[in-house]
Amino acid sequence: MIRVKAATPASIVDAMKAITGASPKVRASFAEGRCVRGTYIPSDQAGEITKSRSFTRPSRVLARFSQSTGGSRMPDARNLALRGFSFRLGDTHHRSDILTQSAPVHYARTPGQMLAFLQARLPGPDGTPGLEEIKAFSAANPETLHQARYIAAHPLPPSFAGTTYWAVHAFPATNASGETQFIKFKVAPVASNDAPTKNRARARSSGVLHDDLESRIAAGDIRFSLMALLGRPDDPILDVTIRWPDEDSREVVRLGTIVITAIEANETCDASVFDPANLAEGIGHPPDEIFAARRAAYAISLAQRC
Repeated sequence: MIRVKAATPASIVDAMKAITGASPKVRASFAEGRCVRGTYIPSDQAGEITKSRSFTRPSRVLARFSQSTGGSRMPDARNLALRGFSFRLGDTHHRSDILTQSAPVHYARTPGQMLAFLQARLPGPDGTPGLEEIKAFSAANPETLHQARYIAAHPLPPSFAGTTYWAVHAFPATNASGETQFIKFKVAPVASNDAPTKNRARARSSGVLHDDLESRIAAGDIRFSLMALLGRPDDPILDVTIRWPDEDSREVVRLGTIVITAIEANETCDASVFDPANLAEGIGHPPDEIFAARRAAYAISLAQRC
């Protein structure tokens, strides 16, 4: 039987750490990472989408590439492997933190479903979760398989620099004319020749990824296009387990270019948190339940690490 517990941000953080066996001083998710820094160069089109100064003006960038395997003790950990790219744009007064990952959907639609997903994977007395419990949960909640299926169908390239990242939420963006529309953020590598690797063990190795990142930065900068996927009136903005219709072929606007120029001490990123609630005026908070839960969960995780 799946353990019953109230779906609060604190209980979700506790369940994440119980799965991975992480200590309170470690991030609840995407614990293995590398801190970097660089610059952001806005495009001429950014102002058409948002009046946010963090997206329309040049700024320094603090960012973190990370790796999540879903918990090594999980029987489906291989199918849940993700990469993350969190970055901070703007200045002290106009700061935006954007959290992206290497899959365009989340694994749960609501906090309750997210907690149940995690609880089904908690280790039992023998130190491993029950396969039957996971299968039963997946059968009752088929939408929680969308992320794993996407990951299985899209092998990752051999580097952080060649990976495409998405923010799975729909953000209300308001431009200088007062026009608001929902957008999704997509971060795509510029001129990357990385092909997906069939060696999944190598693709998941944090050591290999970190060494590759350092080598690439030492040889030159790493560039990503920050893009806005434009929403339509009938898009499903509340369900982060599904993509928008024709999402891969719909209109996008390039907001700017993120240029990673140097490795930063990990302590710089560990001293704070990339807080999804930090969005400069012109980009609003997504209305879905998962975003609200993540805002609180990140604050709890940071408090436990301090």
